[in-house]
Amino acid sequence: MTARTILVNASFAPSLLGFRGPLLRRMVAGGHRVHASAPGLTDDIAVKLRAMGVTPHDVFMQRTGQNPLADLGYLRRLFALIRAQKIDLVLGYTIKPCVWSSLAAKLAGVESASLVTGLGYAFIDSGSVRQSVVRRLSIALWRAATAANRVVIFQNCDDRDDFVAAGALADPAKARLVDGSGVDMADYPRTPLPPRARFLMIARLLGNKGVREYASAAARLIAGGSTARFALAGFFDEGPDGIPESEMAEFQRAGVEYLGPLSDVRGALADCSVYVLPSYREGMPRTVLEAMASGRPVVTTDVPGCRQSIVEGESGFLVPPRDSDALAAAMARLAQDPDLRETMGEAAYRRCADVYAVDRVNDAMMAHLGLASAA
Repeated sequence: MTARTILVNASFAPSLLGFRGPLLRRMVAGGHRVHASAPGLTDDIAVKLRAMGVTPHDVFMQRTGQNPLADLGYLRRLFALIRAQKIDLVLGYTIKPCVWSSLAAKLAGVESASLVTGLGYAFIDSGSVRQSVVRRLSIALWRAATAANRVVIFQNCDDRDDFVAAGALADPAKARLVDGSGVDMADYPRTPLPPRARFLMIARLLGNKGVREYASAAARLIAGGSTARFALAGFFDEGPDGIPESEMAEFQRAGVEYLGPLSDVRGALADCSVYVLPSYREGMPRTVLEAMASGRPVVTTDVPGCRQSIVEGESGFLVPPRDSDALAAAMARLAQDPDLRETMGEAAYRRCADVYAVDRVNDAMMAHLGLASAA
């Protein structure tokens, strides 16, 4: 197989290590010349990428907002990088890197692919005028990007089907599927469950991640006399759906323990006995897979991405989105039954090993990108 010169584009620099590190290493091991770009790429991340054999590039991008001049500047910077490094395959993930790197690749006359890691805010129906405008703009941008792509890779079939139905992918034959981003089971070792019920949620602090529902369910259980602990970790987000710090202070007063923006979640996972993610929609939630690898039962929502991750009643519980009452009931059931936590934790671990181990997922990614045959 001919070696390729590949550029992988991200919107959040730490994700190149935490989410795409195994894929980048796999590309390097396959004899390919691999570059990676993201805004705000720190020296520490750059050193780690170079140690993997990946050439890092700090490419400025305005992560939030819809400023066309800023986005066109990002397009120009990507085009210059593609030309300067003689890139012949571009892979983007999350909307702005997918859209603008795909269009930059088209302008440069090189091959591109998009990894759709979730449809996010634009595809969650809030009923607001702003969200409707963002949705229409997002669909138009996605359609332009995917017209330039050779393949478009999705992490669940619901996202694929909704994406096509919305008109964001004119040629459904380009669609491919993988089981999330995968998780390195060795990086998230299974640890014994604490005897006391301890709940944990890890997410960007956005309304559509279900942060408010989690805090409300925790407050309800605490008010009802529960002795369980309820922890929340994640970064504040400046986007339109971000949770303000003043609201987080209210959650803390109600009894939620805020752990801050963790760079390494393994300690928090080892300290919890149940993982919770009441998101409104996901591609395939990586934190759920990490929790499953650690042997934790999961409570999540019956929505695209989340519903595929667990087996209802076996490795965890599915609840309706935006329903703090149902969430509190599922959490209460696990809080009261340590044997159920153990049984579901075992099932979650087995499912993760059988379906979501990172080598399985990256076999499929490499095949879809034309870089290797699936094992």
